[in-house]
Amino acid sequence: MPIVIAVVAILIVTVVFKSIVIVPQKQACIVERLGRYFTTLEAGFHLLVPFIDTIRYRQNLKEIALDVPPQQCITRDNIMVEIDGILYLQVTDPVKASYGIENYYFACSQLAQTTLRSEVGKLELDRTFEERSSINTAICKEVDQASDPWGVKITRYEIKTITPPASVLDAMEKQMRAEREKRAAIAESEGERESKINRAEGDRQEAISRSEGEKQRRINEAMGQAEEIRLVAEATANGIAAIAKVIAESPGGREAMNLRLAEQYIGEFGKLAKAGNSFVVPANLADVAGFIKLAAAAVKDAPSQTAEK
Repeated sequence: MPIVIAVVAILIVTVVFKSIVIVPQKQACIVERLGRYFTTLEAGFHLLVPFIDTIRYRQNLKEIALDVPPQQCITRDNIMVEIDGILYLQVTDPVKASYGIENYYFACSQLAQTTLRSEVGKLELDRTFEERSSINTAICKEVDQASDPWGVKITRYEIKTITPPASVLDAMEKQMRAEREKRAAIAESEGERESKINRAEGDRQEAISRSEGEKQRRINEAMGQAEEIRLVAEATANGIAAIAKVIAESPGGREAMNLRLAEQYIGEFGKLAKAGNSFVVPANLADVAGFIKLAAAAVKDAPSQTAEK
């Protein structure tokens, strides 16, 4: 009798444990009753009917990153490239994910590969590197539409690497090197042109400044010479006027002046005789008195002209 009670107790405990189900967060359990879908258990504590209810599928509701294997794709210009990517998906309907398809991971991966080949075939090799974003968007849209009956949401697709053949890589490297050299040559020529323009502009400004300085120097020199001539003329005129005034007003001034003029006149002809063996003698050399009389008349008129001024 005790053995029977113990067996019954063990059976009861086993049944109770089998009827208790605790579903973790972000998971869902698909329950079948007698082989048919009955309900979906979400996160939390649940009780099942022993031997009647069975948990057939467990679905992960988190976003999953699915690695898409590398594959060979042919571009529009018949270049074979190897491309791999990563697909992000999330189960939104556990029932459809359980009964809609056998393995949605495999299905989504294969669909992403075929769509990738189709999209790359529309582009040339150079554009495949530039159109990554559009390729990712197109693949995500196509796979999302196809996976909607499976209860799976495709959030995004990203291309990881694009690997062209070695010969194409070498040609691309040469092309990029030539492009860089071209840009360097253009930049160097632009710099040389700017340098020449700057030097020419500097020379022009220097020439203008130098000519302006020379012009101002000559103006200043001319003004200085003119001022010098004016001052010398004024000083000479004032000296002559002063001498004439003194001679006219001083007693015996005219006789002294006549004597002085006669001495200078004769002295200058004496210098001419010493300087050379021959010289031209004026016809009226003996008329010293006439010369003195003429100079005296000029001195006599000077004071009156000064007074009139």
